[in-house]
Amino acid sequence: MYKYDQYDQAMVDARVEEFRDQTRRRIEGHLTDDQFKPLRLKNGLYLQLHAYMLRVSIPYGTFDSRQMRKLAHIARTYDRGYGHFTTRQNIQYNWIKLQDAPDILGELATVEMHAIQTSGESVRNVSADQYAGAAADEIMDPRPWAEAIRQITNFMPEFSYLPRKFKIAVIASPVDRAALRWHDFALRIVRNDAGEIGFEVYAGGGMGRTPFIAHKIRDFLPTGQVFSYLQAVLRVWNRHARRDNIHKQRMKILVHELGQEEFARQVEEAFEHFLPLGQDIPPAEYDRIAAYFTPPPFLDGLSEEIDLSDPAFAAWVRRQTVAHKAPGYAIANISLKPVGGIPGDISADQMDLVADLADRFSFGEIRATHAQNLVLPHVARQDLHTLWQELRAAGLADANLDLVTDIIACPGLDYCTLANARSIPVAQRIAERFADLERQEDIGELKIKISGCINACGHHHAGNIGILGVDRKGTENYQLLLGGSGDEETSQAKITGPGFDEEGVVDALERAVEHYRAVREPGERFIDTYRRLGMDGFKEAIYV
Repeated sequence: MYKYDQYDQAMVDARVEEFRDQTRRRIEGHLTDDQFKPLRLKNGLYLQLHAYMLRVSIPYGTFDSRQMRKLAHIARTYDRGYGHFTTRQNIQYNWIKLQDAPDILGELATVEMHAIQTSGESVRNVSADQYAGAAADEIMDPRPWAEAIRQITNFMPEFSYLPRKFKIAVIASPVDRAALRWHDFALRIVRNDAGEIGFEVYAGGGMGRTPFIAHKIRDFLPTGQVFSYLQAVLRVWNRHARRDNIHKQRMKILVHELGQEEFARQVEEAFEHFLPLGQDIPPAEYDRIAAYFTPPPFLDGLSEEIDLSDPAFAAWVRRQTVAHKAPGYAIANISLKPVGGIPGDISADQMDLVADLADRFSFGEIRATHAQNLVLPHVARQDLHTLWQELRAAGLADANLDLVTDIIACPGLDYCTLANARSIPVAQRIAERFADLERQEDIGELKIKISGCINACGHHHAGNIGILGVDRKGTENYQLLLGGSGDEETSQAKITGPGFDEEGVVDALERAVEHYRAVREPGERFIDTYRRLGMDGFKEAIYV
């Protein structure tokens, strides 16, 4: 993973001291809340219902055991003993005192972490495939490109005062594990017919009040021109952006209004001005960054065979592990979705354990996923049983990856000032309703995503089943949506009809699931059956 050099460390340390002074002036009353707000947002600090919330950046979801231990320390010292992993591969703390925020940032800086640009009108945390550098199906590790983009876009004025937030993803496999087309700007590493590596470019995706799926605007972009092309995209957006209307400021609105072809034409026109400059990321600079992502020293000659005589362990291996590019190794997913728990939450003790397990079994590496889980990316298959035993003892061995209880949920009205309804209790009730693992396995892949408001932090638009909390005359009400996806066959979920109360939406969801089990064809997932039958094939079962 990337390591700070002297310039990185100096910039982050300077930002900490700058924010320490800003916080002092706010506490002493020299800054009003309105004056302080843009300053704290640039450092990832939100004011929520009960306290401040601090969102910490985990670039492209990659971090190490040393950093995890620091996150555990922060949870114990400054929060209530836990953290919450988010859908942007970040972690956030929900019970922060304002006077402690600069000290937390100072602690993060000692382990090469920060909260810069995790909020505000800027380029947010650059995300990537959580299996990057380990996946058997990737063309190359996408993280050096994600890191290059992160370095270029941090602190640059052109990227720091945008019309609205801007989200970027980079992947390198045909399977989309990063919800590529739900981003403002996204890159998929591909090979052209000549065998050259470059990027497919997508633009204009996003959720929220007006969701849109990104369009492909270029089939092949040479890697050495990616920064120039990104600048061209941003310049077209800046030229037309509706800074006068907060509901029309996202780039997705512009792409929709101009249309895919006209937006792409204007981007290509702007891009032409950069071409005389040549490669914007010279090979030597790419090589410098890529050197930080050299594969760990995998052992040769490891056996692929493991003893699966224990049914519980066999179920965990089948559900929670993924093929690795190195023989004898596996990618191990750690569920943060225990039945009755809060999706994405992890205690400080569990953080310390994961750090220890990463050191013992995964070369110290950990990944955060956009589905609010964790990954140990490089585990020898011969160590999987021991790993599973350790995880089970800590309540981290649920075998539910991509099943009905592996629910994405935002903090909702339990914490967020923007929310209209609670998300966490709904997620808990659904998980409890479907707690039986045999039933979950029979249902198969089913991605449920819950948001407490139209800002869609729970990605309900991309749920095979989505739930959106709304305010209906002062009462929490829940809309049920079907048919969304964040994978390579990206689709937007549609509202089924009238909403439900909290109990009613869980019942309606169960009716939809049971209807799917009754009408599915062999091998069909829930999303496949929905696409075959359409909304009309489910409505009658939902609204009995």
